[in-house]
Amino acid sequence: MRFSQLILCTLSLANSAASRQHAAHHSLLFNQMPIQSSEVQESSSNDLPLSTREHWMRIASSANHAISPCPFAPFGTAIVNHTLSFSDPTHLGELICMGVNDNGHSGNPTLHGEMVGIGNCTSILTDPEGLYKLSASETKEAWRSFSLYTTAEPCPMCAGAIAWAGMKEVVYGTSIEKLIDLGWSQIEIGSQEVFERAGRLGRKTEVIGDVPGHAMDKWFEWQFMGGECPEGCERREQKCLPKGHS
Repeated sequence: MRFSQLILCTLSLANSAASRQHAAHHSLLFNQMPIQSSEVQESSSNDLPLSTREHWMRIASSANHAISPCPFAPFGTAIVNHTLSFSDPTHLGELICMGVNDNGHSGNPTLHGEMVGIGNCTSILTDPEGLYKLSASETKEAWRSFSLYTTAEPCPMCAGAIAWAGMKEVVYGTSIEKLIDLGWSQIEIGSQEVFERAGRLGRKTEVIGDVPGHAMDKWFEWQFMGGECPEGCERREQKCLPKGHS
């Protein structure tokens, strides 16, 4: 089973269990919003406390930890509905799905964590047996209320997909500039530039970077720069492997 399939199955099981608790509703998502509410659309990303941002960044990172304590390409994503959070800052929000980088295992170069997350969310939102049961048109509208958390700044491909989806905001950990400094091969176009050039799409995606601080950087330091292995891992033959791994 590929990494993306594992994450999708995990979230599908969670949502299937939840759907049994909400069987009387056409869609918890649409009970929670209205998506077209001007109040929701105009809410500022800065209205949410840092603790909420840090919580979801940990969730995005944990998508990788479900696979390995020391993933080589720890690009993890969590896509969240913050509609209630903007009206009640104590509400953390609702996790829709997660995704992890799968291009190294699938051979598909487009399967970055963000792209896998978008695919997983689409499957979950439109699943006729799932929690949301959205139509294609409802799903396209739902994206506009979602926040995407990712352990590293989206590349131009992923930022373009996010812009086409019209997501409300992107929150990332390690910047593209920092990834390059650490030895990672990257296209040198920041996500903010992509979103600014996407103005003709008629949607605005806010960008919040370096969350929390530079804490995510440590996950990208060991692969090329000889940094310390993540907790639960040890260096052997120039690799960080799970402790006790034979």
